Amino acid sequence: WDLVCASRWKVPLEQTTHLLGWTLGSVAAGLACDSRFGRRPAFVVSLVLAVPLGLGVALAADYVMVLVARLLFGAALAGAFLSLYVARLELCDPPHRLGVTMVAGFFWIAGELLLPGLAVLCRDWRVLQGAVTMILALLAACWWCPALLLESPRWLLATRQLERARKTLQALAESSGPGSDDSSCHQESLLTELESLSEGSPQPRYHAVCEIFGTRVIWKNSVILGFAAFIGSGIRHCFTRNLAPHLPRFFSSYFVLVGTEAAACFFVCLTAERFGRRAILLLCTVLTGISSLLLLALTQYLLDLIVLTLSVVGITASHAVTMLSIFFASEVLPTVVRGAGLGLVVGASFVGKAAAPITAIPNSRGFFLHHVVFASFAILAVLSIMLLPESQGRSLPQSLQDGESQRRPPL
Repeated sequence: WDLVCASRWKVPLEQTTHLLGWTLGSVAAGLACDSRFGRRPAFVVSLVLAVPLGLGVALAADYVMVLVARLLFGAALAGAFLSLYVARLELCDPPHRLGVTMVAGFFWIAGELLLPGLAVLCRDWRVLQGAVTMILALLAACWWCPALLLESPRWLLATRQLERARKTLQALAESSGPGSDDSSCHQESLLTELESLSEGSPQPRYHAVCEIFGTRVIWKNSVILGFAAFIGSGIRHCFTRNLAPHLPRFFSSYFVLVGTEAAACFFVCLTAERFGRRAILLLCTVLTGISSLLLLALTQYLLDLIVLTLSVVGITASHAVTMLSIFFASEVLPTVVRGAGLGLVVGASFVGKAAAPITAIPNSRGFFLHHVVFASFAILAVLSIMLLPESQGRSLPQSLQDGESQRRPPL
């Protein structure tokens, strides 16, 4: 559609619109996860909606249709991502939460690495969009089976849906196969207790996201971690722009971004379980802020190798800040509002990311201001992260009272 010269601003507008779609989808899916719908229906509906919306992008007849379709397509993808993230986390015990989440992150990175190869094979963007949509259609066909993704029993218990929780736990116990006599007796006693509790037909109790605003500790944790995720995503463009002149080919920056994301995921996996979530998040935020400030003040005086090193360190640290902020938020938010709270944190990260395409417009004068603002925010985040509790090795909070009882450990 001749998106050049006077119309070149439409390209970053499309990219920003798609990222804002992820923001809206994260918030909407989070609300659906905590309502009477639950985690599994939110995931399946989002995945099913992504198929026709993806085809709509591929068959778009004009720029406005692409803009609208990409917005809705991003929202559907965000809904599937968030609901699956929450459901997966709630099925894990404390020692395995981080490992399972990071393994899922490596699958995400593998998809990013395969995408350029798929683009080379498809050549045309419409064919590429169609191929991605067909993959989503296959996923939707597979995940429709209830046995592949059961509703979160933790959420069912927290919202007093005891009969559904008993059936879900029984299905999980049957699918895990025969165990030891002690575990079998424990399962039978648990199911018997749930059956006796459900005889009184207790009414389910759902919680709205507005209840977070009436809390003190939960609201503070959500704001700090949302702020950190926003900074980690928004400041990354400052490093990639400094990195671009030192790379040989136009697609090298993409592989550097994916490679640093893999390195950040590996680093978090090795350290966050040993030293704690708060300590590693604080370290990565400090590295992000220092790298940003040095590049902001001394780029023209530094050797190219030092600029390249600081940019790579900054990108890696910012990736770690974003993924650890989201994971940390999922652990400190109580089960009854985990979906909605995490949706706000993930949405904040995509708002930060959505600012980057605007500053990438040729001859734009907003990059320096963008860099100054996010570098200043990074320093502010260092101070606020120290107010967070530690969630390493602890059970997930169930109720609002559990979330409010979390306390900050000594520095």
